[in-house]
Amino acid sequence: MNPASLIPAPDPLQVPWGWFQILLSITFLLHLVVMNIMLGWSIIASINHIFKQSKAAENRLISKKLPFTIAFTVNFGVAPLLFLQVLYGHFMYTSSVLMAVFWLSIVLLLILAYYGAYIYNLQFVRLPGLHSLLTSFIAVLFLAIAFFFTNNTSLMVSPESWPRYFDHPDGLLLNFADPTLIPRYLHSVFASVAVGGLALGLYYDWKKRHGDMAAAAQIPSAMNWFSYATILNFGIGTWYFGGLPLTIRTVTGAASAFTLFFLIAGIGAAILSVIYGLQRRVRRTAFAALAAIICMVVVRELVRRQTLAPWFSTSDLVVVPQYSPLLLFLVVFAAGLALIWYMIKLVLPADNPAATPADSEVQS
Repeated sequence: MNPASLIPAPDPLQVPWGWFQILLSITFLLHLVVMNIMLGWSIIASINHIFKQSKAAENRLISKKLPFTIAFTVNFGVAPLLFLQVLYGHFMYTSSVLMAVFWLSIVLLLILAYYGAYIYNLQFVRLPGLHSLLTSFIAVLFLAIAFFFTNNTSLMVSPESWPRYFDHPDGLLLNFADPTLIPRYLHSVFASVAVGGLALGLYYDWKKRHGDMAAAAQIPSAMNWFSYATILNFGIGTWYFGGLPLTIRTVTGAASAFTLFFLIAGIGAAILSVIYGLQRRVRRTAFAALAAIICMVVVRELVRRQTLAPWFSTSDLVVVPQYSPLLLFLVVFAAGLALIWYMIKLVLPADNPAATPADSEVQS
């Protein structure tokens, strides 16, 4: 069977595709940062508790902030998912149907993880014996969700795998035939641990600059999470890159040249972030890491476009001009970001460097 016959016809756009591509990249970047913090913190807390490391303050901090990061991740994930569906909906809807059981299970897994995060926070002092089990439960759920998302994004750019549905029409199709599936997934997991550690480092650095000298002692541990996870990710990233098609890995045109340029720039920024991280220079690490993440988001989009090139190009999408929905979205989006920033500013001063009586009883 010709896989091209299975690709649905795309819907027309209201504005040229470039607008949606820019909005997809920007909103995905915002979602990616908070999602990495969420997954990274759950893994860090789980490892801390399982190996009985003396990091009571760090674990308590994660327990308090984890529910907020879940809320931000979910809300920041809506816009990029919608923009992805606008540009590639005829691919993503198909891949979602092929793995429907796993895809629909994400909602249940997320609800269970959300409940677990609130129990971890609200019962932190009362249930110290369950910390290892609870944080492992949360981390495993998030890891499963991350794998299902990775599988969907892999399956949507692999129409050649779609005919397998006729042998297994049960909604349980996973794309293990893709050589990049596992390294792509592991790359995102280790990146989450790195960003989670960096987020802790930024928090402790902020506390130190506001007079909490005890926070300074926590910075080396946080930066170690970032630095060593990033170092390991260089190896996984090489594995991932080696699994990409040869046309993407070699300079055969403008698209692959741009991909290699941003890839090299991202690797350079990542190396710089590791150097700063090992030196405990938190804010410089954050700037270098952000540059690396931006480059990798661009690489991700370019690789997707090149992978789908034999089947589809966004430039082929028909445009039926209607600009008012886009203008309304931009106004609401800007107002929403301003409101979120205002709420964050309200919350940050409420953090008192002094520990509360309840927290002083916390055991790791």
